[in-house]
Amino acid sequence: MSNIVILVGSMRINGNTAQLAQSFADGAVQNNNVEIVSVADYNVNPCIGCNSCFVREGNKCFQDDDMVKIYEKLRNADIVVIASPVYFYGISAQLKAIVDRLHTPMRNTFHIKKLGLLLVGAAQLPNLFDPILMQYQMVLDFFKLKSIGTVLVRGVKDIGDIENSSAPEEAYELGNSLV
Repeated sequence: MSNIVILVGSMRINGNTAQLAQSFADGAVQNNNVEIVSVADYNVNPCIGCNSCFVREGNKCFQDDDMVKIYEKLRNADIVVIASPVYFYGISAQLKAIVDRLHTPMRNTFHIKKLGLLLVGAAQLPNLFDPILMQYQMVLDFFKLKSIGTVLVRGVKDIGDIENSSAPEEAYELGNSLV
């Protein structure tokens, strides 16, 4: 049984990305501990690259925000799943702020071994996800993580559009495959 943290990068509380993440969680919770962390519930400032976390006690960031709570959740995770809407060929700014704040030696205390990716985009472009997939692969390589897989959804714009696709079932099956 693994501890899975799903980082949901949409500010839409019940939007398509949240629905996709919930489908994944519904499948994964059968054999794992699952926690959904939504950026809409946390106030996280962007990293400013000052590197003070490298010299501060406990590698703590000087910024007093909710990232401390997210670090605690990630510290106990075996698997992290990134779920994001696609904005201009990247993950959401709110989720990117969280990812960038992992530029800290504190990440060396984490036990994350696997990573997954759930993306939702409005466009139908064949290369819509390429920039994010490149970054995903670079993170896998750099941290020597294993990919649990991806669910990539095109043509989903308005809230509820995802219900007209096979994506929720794909996400459920991906989550359920984690035994």
